[in-house]
Formats: sequence, C-alpha cells, structure tokens
Amino acid sequence: MKEKKSVPTMKDVAREAGVAIGTVSRVINGCSVRDDYRQKVEEAIAKLDYHVNTYAQGLKAVKTYTAAVLIPNTYNPYFGKLVYHLHQSLADRNYHMLLCCTDYHASHEQEYITMARQNKVDGIIGLTYSPDLIIDDSTPFISIDRSIGSHIPCVASDNFSGGQMAAEKLADLGCRKVAFLRIGSSLNNEPNKRKAGFENGCLSRNLEYEEKILNDGESLEEFRTFLTDHFHDGHLEFDGLFCVTDEIASHVIQMLSSLGLRVPQDVQVIGFDGIRSFGNGSHICSTIVQPVHDIAETCVNLLLQEQVTSKPPLICLPVSYAPGGTTKEKENS
Repeated sequence: MKEKKSVPTMKDVAREAGVAIGTVSRVINGCSVRDDYRQKVEEAIAKLDYHVNTYAQGLKAVKTYTAAVLIPNTYNPYFGKLVYHLHQSLADRNYHMLLCCTDYHASHEQEYITMARQNKVDGIIGLTYSPDLIIDDSTPFISIDRSIGSHIPCVASDNFSGGQMAAEKLADLGCRKVAFLRIGSSLNNEPNKRKAGFENGCLSRNLEYEEKILNDGESLEEFRTFLTDHFHDGHLEFDGLFCVTDEIASHVIQMLSSLGLRVPQDVQVIGFDGIRSFGNGSHICSTIVQPVHDIAETCVNLLLQEQVTSKPPLICLPVSYAPGGTTKEKENS
C-alpha cells in the first residue's frame, strides 16, 4: 500500500530553504525580508507545494475570514445577481462566502443562522422573511430590504422613490389610467414602500389608478382575472401597468398578449429590479433598476466595519429608470 504523502508545513519550508521559521512567516505575511532570503523561501514553497492554512490563521486572529449569506434562492435572477456581487465583494477582501438558500422557510432561516454561528463565521448578510427571527448579538448581522431592529443595519434601494419614479414615467409617456400589481410579503419591509411611492407619483400627476395586491403564496393567475375583469370590447381600461418586480412584469406581459393586447402600443409596462435577458444583456422590460453592486458593497463594508455603534440602522441607495422596450420611449415613438 502506497504511503500517504504528508502535507508540508512551515517548518518543512524553513528546513528546505535553510532559514529560520520566523523568516518563512515574514515572507508569507509580506513583511520586509532580505531579497536572498525571500527568494530561498519562495523557491522552497514552490518545490514543496506549500499552501497557507487560512483557517488556522483565522483562528489565531480570532477570525475565520468567512461570511454567511442567507438568500431565498438563486433561481430568481435578481437574487442570483445579488449573490454574485456579494461573493465578489467578499472575495475582493479575501473573504469566503457560505451560501445558504432558505426558500422562504422561516425555520430554515433560523437553522442556517445557528449553523453559521457554529461555523464561527465573522458575520451574516441576510435577506430574510421570518417574522420571529432570533439574531444573537455576538455575530454581526446585516439585513437586506428589511429593518429587523435598531441594532441591525438594513441596506435597501430607495423603494419609495422607485415607485414614484414609475408612476411619473408612465404619466410622462402619456398614460391616463394605470394599475399597480403586487405580490409580496406581509412583513413590514422596505419593498412595500414601492406602493406608497407609486400612489404619491399618481397623485402628483393627477393620474387615475387602481391596485391589485396579492399576498405571498397566491397564484399569479389572480392578475389574469383582474386584467380580464377590466377588459371590454378588445380594450383594457388601463394604458399603463407598474409591476412590483420584473418577474411579475414578464408574466403579466404574456397575459396581455393572450388577450390580444400589444406592449407597449396598447399597454405600457414598467417593472422593478433591473433584470437583464440572457444573450444580449438588455433589460427584459422597462424597469426601475436596483443598484445591486452598490447594495453588495455596502453590506460587506458594514459587516466588516469594526465600530458597531457607528453603523446606521437604514441605508437607502438610489434607483434609476431604464427603458426596456415595454414603454413608448421617444426613440420608439
């Protein structure tokens, strides 16, 4: 039976290079060392295929250089993009990411938080939905889209401004009567402010509007029923729709097509998130774009910030509007 080769240690490197173990440590940590010593150590590291044990380093520094990310899923394109940027932001700071997909289950969220703490992560970034979530103060936690408590920072887009922007854009593009279509959590979270912003935008532009609001778990077919109830003699009562997410907008556009309605000629549609299509990378619909990269950077910066007392309870980042072929922009008119 072939003897298993042992993993080289720092002592082995020192022996191979003919230097003290302290010299090896200084080279590995980027400290000042004579050029000839550095060359000997680097040659020994390459010859022995030595790799630094980052976990052991973390234990000595009372850090593991690992952060947990709690997300509902990566199936939704917006969540997938958010995970990508969180990973990049952590990797840029030499941190590893422990990804936990909760699938909206409250029990899973709590179990993953417990697991993350047992793995001694340096902190947790979570987009959560459990109304009874228990977060231990000993582990730094940054929330996305939901204010959990004054001691836990929340990072979100300016959802109120986004909703208002959507209403005003529909008015500017000639809409006279619009509808707001929403499905979402009953929790008091930041995305709920899109509704208030939309209402404010409609009032400021004297834009007539109606709302169809579904709770989590209800079928999107309820939107088809709503649209059909407002469809008479080949015409829809609304000439503009604001959907609370791009995903909903995509489904609604298909429903409009099944009614023989053209988008944007007959009905203009604006979504929310900024999801792009596969291939050419264009937006799947006209949309309010969330600054996903900035959200990720802000979360990671807050998580790794040493002074907890200086962390703000809520940070709202600006959104923007992007045309995506489902509105009558000037260039398309």
